[in-house]
Amino acid sequence: MQGGCGLSIADALPGGKDRFKIVSQSDFDWTIDTDKYTYPNHEGIDFYHHYKEDIALFAEMGFKCYRFSIAWSRIFPNGDETQPNEAGLKFYDDVIDECLANNIESVITISHYELPLNLAKRYGGWKNRYLIEFYETFARTILTRYASKVKYWMTFNEINSAAHFPVMGQGLVPSTGANVKKKLATNLCRR
Repeated sequence: MQGGCGLSIADALPGGKDRFKIVSQSDFDWTIDTDKYTYPNHEGIDFYHHYKEDIALFAEMGFKCYRFSIAWSRIFPNGDETQPNEAGLKFYDDVIDECLANNIESVITISHYELPLNLAKRYGGWKNRYLIEFYETFARTILTRYASKVKYWMTFNEINSAAHFPVMGQGLVPSTGANVKKKLATNLCRR
């Protein structure tokens, strides 16, 4: 992936209308199987290469703020590194600066359904308490880096989705405990 970005759980979601049924199967293990499924699961707008044009259009339309997320896997490609990917940080430096140059406030979501794939595969997603430390490292890195340029932050997109949609909210699938509701609730509430 470009700029040192790692894979996220969104990259491992198969395409098609049955993708959520597929990830709900007991044997789903986050393996990207190009012989069996289509990837990526949908086509995006290629913001990575077109952010300047997109932000200019936002300004032309009179937008005063722009909500986006900082991809954890762009800053920490595997999620558990101790040092960030400087190329990823530089990309967001440029995006935030472009917003400011167009009088647009950045509203940043720290985690938006893009948990690094390694954290889902190796650690089993948010059921593993190590993810608290990894998230703290990620959050501290970007909050410190962009403190002087960004006023508005959200920790998690739709935090309530952890309970009813654990595949995206927590990186959990049945093989790693997505269907064990008591354990999910216990892990969410204990620190």
